[in-house]
Amino acid sequence: MRRAIVLTDGKAGHENQSKAFARALGCDAEIVPVAFRSRLAKSFSYVLSRLGVYSLRLFKESPEVGAVLREGRPCGVVIGTGSGTFYAAKALASRLGAKCAAVLTPRGYDLAAFDCILSPGFDNAPRRANIVPIPANLVASDKAFYDAGVAAFLERMPKARAKARPAVAFVIGGPNKCATMTAQWMRERLEEAFAATADCDRWVTTSRRTPPDVEAVVDSFPFDYKLIYSRDRFNPIPAFVMLADRLYVTAESTGMISEACSFGAAEVRVMDNLAPGPHKFRRFIDSLRREGYIDGRRKIDLSAEFAMAGRLLAP
Repeated sequence: MRRAIVLTDGKAGHENQSKAFARALGCDAEIVPVAFRSRLAKSFSYVLSRLGVYSLRLFKESPEVGAVLREGRPCGVVIGTGSGTFYAAKALASRLGAKCAAVLTPRGYDLAAFDCILSPGFDNAPRRANIVPIPANLVASDKAFYDAGVAAFLERMPKARAKARPAVAFVIGGPNKCATMTAQWMRERLEEAFAATADCDRWVTTSRRTPPDVEAVVDSFPFDYKLIYSRDRFNPIPAFVMLADRLYVTAESTGMISEACSFGAAEVRVMDNLAPGPHKFRRFIDSLRREGYIDGRRKIDLSAEFAMAGRLLAP
């Protein structure tokens, strides 16, 4: 199997997308952490990229990177997701004589330097031969992951096996720089959703980002299954994705929305807590809604995009 080196900045959302890309390419992924020496080093990397200079000296010493360079094993592709890995991916690929791939658009760097860039639509990337547009974030999960998640959930919620009534699931995130979340907003959204789902089982999970007052509101509603993150760390989301007939997700949760639009058969609904303005979260939601992934049951199929990426990254 072809070897892929996946550079990680320690962020699970980035690392998982790189691993998903490696798997789609049929590669065996080797995870290698990288970190800039300082903010100044990161700023300098943008300048060097424009000059066509790629140096690993901008990064902290890493035993894993050192091992990769010493052993000299063949490597087909180096993959980076996120601004902490883009420059390192190109620098390491240059040292190894390997192809270089990025997930998300490497803003500020020389885009032509990358052999392949998987760019979600909300990034508004320019049209280039090496840029492959995709509608949402990549999802690292596979069938085995969902099978295990469903089995674990059914142990906790055995009556879900009977499927006597349609299930409606809610995934509650939290505020960020482009989204608010208040207790009153959550109460109003849940009241609306409960009125529209009277004949359904209702399941919910909050997350580590959910504010305590919002969790208290969620906890006050009569859900048939309830996971409050602050007191229980079980993950019901794989089961929600695979078993629910309708899935409500708060709008700032781009990774969860990407997952809901990629797997299962649920109709995906968005609980819109986004601030006004033409920011990337709004572009993301609007694009998926136009294509029928939100407020519909269409699921994302990236087989054509992965085929194109495979051609760009071929030896």
